[in-house]
This record gives sequence, structure tokens and C-alpha cells, in this order.
Amino acid sequence: MNLIRAEVERLGARRFVQLMIVLLMLAFGVTAATTLAGSHQPSAVELAEAQRQAAANLRGLELQHERCLARDRGEPLPDDEGFYLPPDCSELDPALRDRLPVAADYLTGVFTFTRQAEPLLYFLVAYLVLFGFLVGASYIGADLNSGGVVNLLLWRPRRLTVLGAKLGTLLGAVLTVSVLATLAYLVTFWVIAQVAGYPGPTNVAFWAELGAIWGRGLTLVLLAAATGFAIATMGRHTAAALGAVAAYLVVWELGGRIVLQILEVARPDQLMLASYVGAWLAGEVRFWDSTACRTVTDGYCDGSYTLTWQPALAVLLLLLTAGLSAAAFALFRRRDLI
Repeated sequence: MNLIRAEVERLGARRFVQLMIVLLMLAFGVTAATTLAGSHQPSAVELAEAQRQAAANLRGLELQHERCLARDRGEPLPDDEGFYLPPDCSELDPALRDRLPVAADYLTGVFTFTRQAEPLLYFLVAYLVLFGFLVGASYIGADLNSGGVVNLLLWRPRRLTVLGAKLGTLLGAVLTVSVLATLAYLVTFWVIAQVAGYPGPTNVAFWAELGAIWGRGLTLVLLAAATGFAIATMGRHTAAALGAVAAYLVVWELGGRIVLQILEVARPDQLMLASYVGAWLAGEVRFWDSTACRTVTDGYCDGSYTLTWQPALAVLLLLLTAGLSAAAFALFRRRDLI
């Protein structure tokens, strides 16, 4: 317990951690101030017009679906029919759409919480991922480079215990900061929507979806922190983690993608880590495979494919974070630290 308390104090005293928290608060304040300045509370006339447009759009979707069903029943369509009717009428069924038109879709210059909470949450998660990775890498990298770990081992001469305490302290601190920041973030924008915007229609499904994104985002933040910690442990320096990420992005995400396109490799996005990050955050991501329809000369060919959160979690957690962490602990246990 004394070891954990000591590590919490060491982590909290690091200037880099304090700087990252200050930058988080600054970005938070700028985003909130910009949103507040660019929004206004809609008048009754604006709301009524937006509701009318939403109802008209919904009625148009229903009519298009009814025309498609009438076509399947063999009923004649008007000569001036200008709608595209797909072979499968379920594509036009309003009940099967992800979301229906609402009044918030037709309000201009108004911050609507239900429309913009999701992209705002993605923005916060992106910063917290960067925060977790950099703090994790600098936390262990600075101690290894300065000899702080060696001094700590003189007091507690158990390598794996010390390294595990550092990793646990890091994950606990990052999780605490992430939870508090997210709650303050969403509450602030909810208040902005109440006083200078439009809250929008909220229901159990909306909060459940937002909560799912939040949960997956927090998991990604912890994985990023553990990954930065592991790479810096193996490289014995913060720069090792930064260099590894930069090298991966340049060599594989950019250069490798170009080479795979030249070689016409099937489904190249499945080989990119960024694809699995996107699939984990969104729950499901659809990609297009340009090689799937090369041999199809007649008829319709669907070259799309999807990545879901299940394989994304396996790649990010089991293959990447768990693999790097296991390698870091094994290397730390055996090598000379001086």
C-alpha cells in the first residue's frame, strides 16, 4: 500500500502530467466558449418551422416506402414518378433507419446536444488517448532514464511488483482523470444546450448509445496508456514510445497502405491498426474492397465489408496491449537496469 501511495504522489508531481491536464482544461474551455458564442436558444417560430420540416421529411420517406411496396404488388405508378426505388423495399422502410428526422436537424446556428454530443465525445476521447499514451510513456521512461527505478528497487527489491505497481497506478490515475473530465465535459455542454441552445429529444436509446461510446472510449484510453508504458519500458526512454508510433504511422499506415494498393491486396484495411481503432470506437466500420469486383462483369457487385468491435477488441487488447505488456515485464525482469 505504501508503494502505491508513493507512486501516486510521484505521478501527480510530474510536471508533464500537470501540463497535459492544463492543456485538457484549456481545450475544454476553448471548445465550450466557442460553442456558447456560436449558438442561440431557438424561438418558438424556429422550433415550429423545424418541426414542420421534420414531419414533411418523414412523410416523404413513408410515401417513398409505400410506392416501393405498391410496385412489388404490381400496382401502377404515376408517370411523373421521380423517386429511385431499390429492389429491396426494406432499404426505404423508415422503421429500419438508424434515426428518423427530428426538429433538431433543421435548426441553424443552434447547438443541439443530441446531435453534437457524439462528435464532442469522440473529440474528448481522442485527446484522452493522446493523454494516456504520453503520460504512460513519460511516467516509466523518465524513471528508467534517470535511475529512479533503480533507487526504488533498493527500497522494494521486487522488480515485477514495482513495475506492476507503476502500471496499476498509471491506469488508475488515467481512468480517474478520464471519468471526471468526461462527466464535466458532458454536463457543461448539456447546460449550454439548456441556456443557449436546444437539448433535443433524449431517450433511453440515446443515453445507452452515448454510454456505449463512452465505455469503449475509456477502454481505448487505458489500452493506449498501457501500450505507451510497455513500449517505453522496453526502450528505456520516453522517446522510444514516440519513435515507435511515428515509425509505425509513416512506414505502415502510410507507406504500407500505398504498397498494398499497388499490389492490389484484398481488404488492405484489415491489416491496419487504425481500422480496428475506428471499429472499436464506432462499434462497426464499413470498408470498400476494390479487388472484390474485378471478375464481375455483369450485374451488381457489393465489394464492401465490415469490421466490428469484437475482432477490434481482440487485436487491440490481446495482440497489441497484452503482447507488448507481457514482453515489457519479461524484459524488465531479466535485464540490467544500470
